[in-house]
Amino acid sequence: MIKIKEILKEIELFAPLPLQESFDNAGVQVGDVNQFATGALLCLDVTEEVIEEANDRGCNLIISHHPLAFRPFKSLTGRTYVERCLMKACKYDLVIYAAHTNLDNAVGGVNYRLAELLGLQHVRVLSPRQDALLKLVTFVPEAQSNTVRHALFNAGAGSVGHYDCCSYNLQGEGTFRAQEGCHPFCGEIGELHTEREVRIETILPAYKQAAVTRALLSAHPYEEPAFDFYPLRNSWSQAGSGVVGELPDAEDELSFLERVKSILKVGCVKYSKPTGRPVREVALCGGSGAFLIKEAIAYGADVLITGEAKYNDFYDVEDHILLAVVGHYESEVCTKDIFYNVISKKFPTFAVHFSNVNQNPVNYL
Repeated sequence: MIKIKEILKEIELFAPLPLQESFDNAGVQVGDVNQFATGALLCLDVTEEVIEEANDRGCNLIISHHPLAFRPFKSLTGRTYVERCLMKACKYDLVIYAAHTNLDNAVGGVNYRLAELLGLQHVRVLSPRQDALLKLVTFVPEAQSNTVRHALFNAGAGSVGHYDCCSYNLQGEGTFRAQEGCHPFCGEIGELHTEREVRIETILPAYKQAAVTRALLSAHPYEEPAFDFYPLRNSWSQAGSGVVGELPDAEDELSFLERVKSILKVGCVKYSKPTGRPVREVALCGGSGAFLIKEAIAYGADVLITGEAKYNDFYDVEDHILLAVVGHYESEVCTKDIFYNVISKKFPTFAVHFSNVNQNPVNYL
């Protein structure tokens, strides 16, 4: 049988928790992840009805997009639906897990799924993360350089866009003198030693620094290997907010919005004053994505589709871009498909269910 923590590991490999925003509370909300999984129920939001559904279906794992526990608790009395959900989860011995902004910011996450549904091509991150990369520099004896290099790659270093195993290597000479009490890999105690070495440079996400350091220390032959991490100002194109992509053929604005409404099955589409220009470059951000209006305009997108926007946002876009708002729930309900695909790919025989409960709190007349 599969333990719940094994399933959650696959989710976090796809959408690492360090990708979440500082305000968020993604991850395990409640429950013991060391128990064996009897089934998983997928949803956008956790409600009391969803918890009852999971219990009735024999599922002891609920995976949602929105976190149930978003704010700290001083008591747990059942005063709110959130507290009642947590109490029921404990009563039924359920695990509740949320992948929220980490799934928004991950490649292949919410916005990539929306782009796929709308048939966009050449999809890339609209607002890449900043100050999220490090450069590692280390020095390794020539004969062991391949071993160390591959250890670093396996730990998550060396990925640049769609390339992996990226590094720069320069041959040179290193010097050192081992003191009493040392156990040098090469050279003699008390003698100045010169060793042919390779300077290895590679790049990594900052959140992988600990894992890469462990891999380096484990694979490096020296007792005291020299290495440095440098913060980089480069944008990290493999993670960030929103995406932008191209339609195969340009469409007029209203026809495109009709197609969006049909594909996303939304009750209505709110949109700003049409610009009169054809739509080709499309920016997307599920949920509350109006904060990306300036980035979408600067990129040159013809339209920004998101789940929520404020009244003044429809004024502020002026004629620079078409703003289309489809509803928060409607823009993120596709997260269930993402969860299903991730789990089923690794555990094809494991029981995964979509919740039948309508969790959309917004009704349309």
